[in-house]
Amino acid sequence: MSIVVRTLAEQVFEIVREKIVKGELAGDEPIRQDALAGALGISKIPVREALGRLEQDGLLVSHANRGYVVQSMSSAQADEIFALRLSIEPRAAAFAARVADDAERHGAQNAFNTLETAAERNLADVAVSNRHFHTQLVRPARRLLTTQLVERLAILAERYVVAHLEPAGRDARAHLEHRQLLEAWLARDEKRVECLLARHIQGTLTDLRHQFAGRP
Repeated sequence: MSIVVRTLAEQVFEIVREKIVKGELAGDEPIRQDALAGALGISKIPVREALGRLEQDGLLVSHANRGYVVQSMSSAQADEIFALRLSIEPRAAAFAARVADDAERHGAQNAFNTLETAAERNLADVAVSNRHFHTQLVRPARRLLTTQLVERLAILAERYVVAHLEPAGRDARAHLEHRQLLEAWLARDEKRVECLLARHIQGTLTDLRHQFAGRP
């Protein structure tokens, strides 16, 4: 049994990140370092470190006179994130399905199981588990840059994943699509993996475009 000890900065990162991903901190809302440190009963050093990491992840933006503010979500950003995912992820996952060893195949199954369990808790957990699942389908290709790009895009997509899953019925559809994708991946069916994953990503983007436009 391993014991994971998180630093104060990591704990602050998780607290603020969850609030942003769940929409409890709105776009353009300022993050006051003094107030946050005081509320948590800690110094500003770990708070500053956590906020810097959140900026690197694209969730915060720093301004010279305003400090950190929450990065607003937008249809344009969603288009860019998901278009990049479409150009990289389906083909990478298909190749990884062909070359994955037994341990990596087991890891993909575990990532799916974790995602399935997360769906019973809260959407912030789902966003993280969704990222891990998608990354696990690419990592066995052993193409470091591709894996880093996929994970980076998945981090940027987390808030959009949560927004996409909020309407009724979306979670059930996502679960079915993930299960079908995993089955094809474990069967090493490259063409089906590429097709299913592209359809899954495109479907999410289409739904998001409708949400931003105020359409059902």
